[in-house]
Amino acid sequence: MSGASLGAGQNGSVRQRLGIPKLFLKIVITASAAGAGFFVSMLLHGDNNNIWQWVASIVFGSATLIVQYLVDFGERLEVVEKSQRQHNDDMKQTLNNHHSEMREAVEKSFAKINEATELFSKVDGSVLRSEEVTRLVKAYTQVGDESPGIVKSFAEEELKRLAELMEDLISGRADSSFENHEWLIDLATCVKKTLYATSTTVDRDFWSSEPAKRYLSAQEKAIKTRGVEVRRLFLVDEPEQVTEALEQLCVRQRRYGIDARIGVQSQLDPGGTVMDFIIFDGELCYETRPDNHVRPDMTMLRMKQEHVEDRVNQFNELWAATEPEHEPEPEQGSVRRRLRRVAE
Repeated sequence: MSGASLGAGQNGSVRQRLGIPKLFLKIVITASAAGAGFFVSMLLHGDNNNIWQWVASIVFGSATLIVQYLVDFGERLEVVEKSQRQHNDDMKQTLNNHHSEMREAVEKSFAKINEATELFSKVDGSVLRSEEVTRLVKAYTQVGDESPGIVKSFAEEELKRLAELMEDLISGRADSSFENHEWLIDLATCVKKTLYATSTTVDRDFWSSEPAKRYLSAQEKAIKTRGVEVRRLFLVDEPEQVTEALEQLCVRQRRYGIDARIGVQSQLDPGGTVMDFIIFDGELCYETRPDNHVRPDMTMLRMKQEHVEDRVNQFNELWAATEPEHEPEPEQGSVRRRLRRVAE
């Protein structure tokens, strides 16, 4: 059948090139076969039996015509079978691809569901307040659905910054490329036991700013409502830097319930320059680093136990080397010193 099909295919291509109609060609071939049958019968039987010559002619012509139609039918059947096989193969491939896509989609969906379930299980089991996390997620989805483009971009940046802060807190350290007053105020709001701080000339201008008022208010609330002990040591390099303004600053802070003192570093035991740092509950240290103009340009949070313990020991040494403030006595021609080195 394949040989016939091949031959038929070749004949068909020839016919197509010659532009000969298939029906006309069938008639020609049938007539030729009938004529050949008539001629052969005449040779075999002579001219005495004309009926057999016509019968042979009709038989040969009919057989030839039937064979041609059978060949055409075989070609068409083969084309149909080939098309059906191709269609079945395409359907199988499509179904396989669809099955793979559906399976992948279902696996991803279940993975997301499992991840979300695991995440919220951890949130529920965390010591942090889970309702705040749920509130954050709900608010973020609403911002994504209802807000304009600039708001969505801003929300994404803020969420990214929050995620980075959480990751930094896990590692035990977090940095901010500026003096982060919000961190400072939030920590003062969260402190429960102790707040020990040093204040050098680097952050002296801070105390006249608006964030300083909120910071002091948060400390006052912590002292009155939670019984937090707040100690602040204002440090200067030399006795001449103990000014009237600095003394008044200590007086104002004592009104908030803060134990404030002034220390002269050149007269204190711990050597070297002391940077500004604040220790919250003996667990976290907030530090600022000055720039070339002696102004804070970086905030650092440190939670490693060794680092915090070093800062606690440093503060205790500085604090022990000063004396509590007494009622000031009037002096003429000089600035009063409020703290002096403990006599060795």
